[in-house]
Amino acid sequence: MRVLPYGSQAVLAELDSLERVYGLVAALRREKPAGVTELIPAARTVLVRFDPEVISGPALATWLRRRRPRPVAWSSDRTVELPIIYDGPDLPEVTTLTGLESAEVVERHLKSRYVVAFCGFAPGFGYLVGGDPALRVPRRDTPRSRVPAGSVALAGEYTGVYPRAMPGGWQLIGRSEATLWDEQRDPPALLSPGTQVVFVPETAR
Repeated sequence: MRVLPYGSQAVLAELDSLERVYGLVAALRREKPAGVTELIPAARTVLVRFDPEVISGPALATWLRRRRPRPVAWSSDRTVELPIIYDGPDLPEVTTLTGLESAEVVERHLKSRYVVAFCGFAPGFGYLVGGDPALRVPRRDTPRSRVPAGSVALAGEYTGVYPRAMPGGWQLIGRSEATLWDEQRDPPALLSPGTQVVFVPETAR
């Protein structure tokens, strides 16, 4: 693990796998030095914010380097159900890439229980892991200039739901009417790191 300064109130821990990111976050949730105020995980990093009046950056970096995070699966007790309609324009392409029938793609996607590994790209966008390995497909060769809000998509090991209309290059397999980001809600994001997610089929209207 490498720990780098990140401004005056944060350090960035770089790790070699998402599983070790989980391990470090889990360790910090169990035991963390006084002054740590926020943890922001990503695919291979954890941003650790701190109060400089309580602990210094070098002292926090030293504490982190002494940790030996072990790969663990971590999640919160919170589960979110997301309704989904499997009518995405890339569903035929996903069946070709995986060698599965469309019904089997849907079945495998529904059977998986996901966890939000981290958030990014846009407010409310969660990178979900835990999907069936058979559904790992590459991004589209040509990204779309506009992906509709609520689109459910696959890319590599991740599943995601677009919180609003935006450009994107993931494979679209369906759509959800869930509101992923609402500034009037507390907290605004429906999904946060560690949240468990299950997809529930909904009849198209």
